[in-house]
Amino acid sequence: METRTCQECGEPLKGRADQKFCNDLCRNAYNNKKLSGSTNFMRKINRILKKNHSILEELNPEEKTTTFKTTLEKRGFDFNFHTNIYTTKTGRNYFFVYDQGYSELENNKFMLVKKEEN
Repeated sequence: METRTCQECGEPLKGRADQKFCNDLCRNAYNNKKLSGSTNFMRKINRILKKNHSILEELNPEEKTTTFKTTLEKRGFDFNFHTNIYTTKTGRNYFFVYDQGYSELENNKFMLVKKEEN
């Protein structure tokens, strides 16, 4: 019979036939290593998206308002990150971060909107 070993530390396993780890510490360590590479990149992007969302939400309590680009920049808004783009029939682009959106107007002014829930 083949000896089963822990996927993290290599210790022999005792117990269930489908057991992969000798204890919770090894299971957690294995999964943390497995997820650390690509998820660090995703965590960084999610942090930026969350920050952008909170800035838009804070500046747009009435669900439709205007603000200036400098106001957004001073708060740390990153214009490179958004979740989707909505183009109106007239061709105006609204960039959304989840339910909060913005569209550039003239003179570095921005229209802030909140997407209606369906």
